Amino acid sequence: MTDDAPRRLRVLAAMSGGVDSAVAAARAAEAGHDVTGVHLALSENPKSFRTGARGCCTIEDSHDARRAADVIGIPFYVWDLAERFREDVVDDFIAEYEAGRTPNPCLRCNEKIKFAALLDKALALGFDAVCTGHYATVVLNPDGTRELHRASDMAKDQSYVLGVLDDKQLAHAMFPLGDTLTTKPEIREEAARRGLFVAKKPDSHDICFIADGDTQGFLAKRLGTAEGDIVDESGTVLGTHEGAYGFTIGQRKGLRIGHPAPDGKPRYVLDISPVTNTVTVGPATSLDVTGLTAIRPRWCGRPPASGPATYTAQLRAHGGETDVTAELVDGTELRVTFTEPVRGVAPGQAIVLYDGTRVVGSATIATTERRVAAGA
Repeated sequence: MTDDAPRRLRVLAAMSGGVDSAVAAARAAEAGHDVTGVHLALSENPKSFRTGARGCCTIEDSHDARRAADVIGIPFYVWDLAERFREDVVDDFIAEYEAGRTPNPCLRCNEKIKFAALLDKALALGFDAVCTGHYATVVLNPDGTRELHRASDMAKDQSYVLGVLDDKQLAHAMFPLGDTLTTKPEIREEAARRGLFVAKKPDSHDICFIADGDTQGFLAKRLGTAEGDIVDESGTVLGTHEGAYGFTIGQRKGLRIGHPAPDGKPRYVLDISPVTNTVTVGPATSLDVTGLTAIRPRWCGRPPASGPATYTAQLRAHGGETDVTAELVDGTELRVTFTEPVRGVAPGQAIVLYDGTRVVGSATIATTERRVAAGA
């Protein structure tokens, strides 16, 4: 074996039961790595999860993952991380909504479960890397540092939900699908060629711990109902609600105001106040955000240089890029100014900064700055 020959790694493949993670595990094994499959049991009462497998954590999913591992020819285990998942993801999700913020549980799961709890356990057992079916790319630089980049196929890129990974986590992350330009149908065709039963399985879109997809109902069962007012920007009461946690910034449907605005145009949720249990609505133009402050920054590899710098930013998992100027203040606070106003920005969401295709890092939005309306 020459010095530049690929190193054979001990790889723990996180197998959700879907097609992407199955093909990723198969590619890692085909590349010559010593691969072991693991499915994460994340529900404290898995029998309560839905059948039909539209998520990634059901009983059916664990069976599908096991069958895929058998076809690939790798050992397979189920690891119980339900308590950690409840504390770090589910409880966080509920607390964030209760505080009037809009969390991203998939991003939190990557940060706290797949590349923290799972990775820590994997390293303790002697594994070199955790492999997942995410579409993103880790680049190894000549100096030994690593960078996280967007997937080769922008249509499937998932780097946004991985923007919380730090340098240590990147050093032990493997994304076999990230540098492929194959389309999703071609991934499914590859799965079929490999004899993987999950080749035709639908993609997961739901929040995995909300069985029926009813987020508001899920929160109501845990937080109860608390009637409050829906008001306009002047404070005029337009209607009532059963819990401010049931709304998100930018929401248009389900406001139940009962009568149109004076100008006849739709109204949107502008603000959520958990202290007064009030939801403020107004016109779309009042959603224009010109800047924000974000906290708890995490850097994918090297941190940014001091002082303001220009980047592109992504604000949602499936959102586009927007030009920004950002500066880290006191090492703990990220201040961002948008070149053009953007809409639908809510506290609790993650902002992920990019330098070209490289993921610079992410932070949690704390406050936003709105454009002052003409004549105000």
